Amino acid sequence: MRRKLMAIFLAAAGNGAAARLSPSAGRVFNSYVLEVEARLGRQHADVGSYVAAFDDNPALRGRSETRAASGEIFTERVNEGTRQLDGALLHHWRADTLAPNVTAKEMLAVLDGFHQWSGQYAQDVVSSRVLARAGDTTTLVVRFKKQVVITIVLDAEYKIESRLTRADRGYSFSRGMHFWQVDHAGTAHERRRPEGQDDGYLWRLNSYWSFAQLNDGLAIECEAVSLTRDVPAGFGWLIMPIVSDLPRELLTSTMASVKNALVARTSGEASR
Repeated sequence: MRRKLMAIFLAAAGNGAAARLSPSAGRVFNSYVLEVEARLGRQHADVGSYVAAFDDNPALRGRSETRAASGEIFTERVNEGTRQLDGALLHHWRADTLAPNVTAKEMLAVLDGFHQWSGQYAQDVVSSRVLARAGDTTTLVVRFKKQVVITIVLDAEYKIESRLTRADRGYSFSRGMHFWQVDHAGTAHERRRPEGQDDGYLWRLNSYWSFAQLNDGLAIECEAVSLTRDVPAGFGWLIMPIVSDLPRELLTSTMASVKNALVARTSGEASR
């Protein structure tokens, strides 16, 4: 049923008039992520709460380590998850897990393995290409492909900042700079639609990774903040719960992919 309802929404969006990213929605998103990054800066400056779900509160850390030791990935809404803006929806979700026998250095290597993204995220990523590197910052172009009744292809340009702040912890901030919906991808008629003037499946996406070593493994957390079109008129009661939940599903899938890549990396190194 969920898939059928999502198909209805995507078909309606794809067959209707192009959506437009309003200047006011763009400004609210930019202001919001600045607040998120300021809070993460304070979080990373505090050794005891580098990863929010595993901070120095004994009760909180104990609960987090117990549940994460099972290998599960846990997600939660941040600031109620989804909020409506001017013709857009802002989504904010957080995922956390614990990866045993993994170091911060190995985590950074997986996040920086841009040439392997299409293998790690084969379900969604078609290709990735590095445009420039300068110290800890990389500019990257990624092509995404999502099949839900209709095929959605997006090109995105990211600026990614990754580093270890100590030997046992680090972060990676991935900021989406540009997003283009691609028509007739892979054909002679391929073209990008004007940025912000498309079907509005994804206008912005920033991902914020924090990771730190604990006694039982590497605590990993990712916050994803995204901006999509609002639900077309008449579909709200039917589609809003699904659209609001889709960013959580994508975040969970990404976290699982990173965790699988870590397992494969550590297993390969152990066998050598």
